[in-house]
Amino acid sequence: MTDPARVTLEDDDESTSVRVYDDEGDVSTGDATFRFSVDGGTGGDSSGEGTDAAAGKSGAADGADSRRIAPLADVPTDGTLRCEARRDRRGTELILRRAGDEVSAWRNSCPHKPEVRIDPGPGAIVRDDQLVCHEHGARFECDDGVCTMGPCRGDALDSIAVTVRDGTVYLTDDRFDSCRLLGE
Repeated sequence: MTDPARVTLEDDDESTSVRVYDDEGDVSTGDATFRFSVDGGTGGDSSGEGTDAAAGKSGAADGADSRRIAPLADVPTDGTLRCEARRDRRGTELILRRAGDEVSAWRNSCPHKPEVRIDPGPGAIVRDDQLVCHEHGARFECDDGVCTMGPCRGDALDSIAVTVRDGTVYLTDDRFDSCRLLGE
């Protein structure tokens, strides 16, 4: 399959949403597992993204460069920057936001409805220094991702470990092997 498919699996306690770049495999969360096999179909998400990731391109072949995300100056303070972290042939969409010389990163998924992106493409809404879910108005603190208002109040965005070194943002989360920016 040349384009990724977005797969979301939910059980009573948790939800997992990933991009899948393979014709077969499985996605698990809690006690639930979804196994799939695609015969000759062309999967893909509705955004048309992912062709570079399907070819395994993340900016470099291996090591720290494959975990390089973007220059610090490219990460907005008044919105978010979308990227995709990958492990093997699965991708997870992330959002980054800068505060001074620090960058925070979260899975681009609302705890209330995991299939809803906080940043649907042009950058997340930021009001009063809080990220706002464009679909149902939930508000999340920009430092720890905790929801302060809305249907998922008290829940938090899934944090992803990143660091800034020499003016560049790098993925440091051990759940992933590489990262790449997503186009608008």
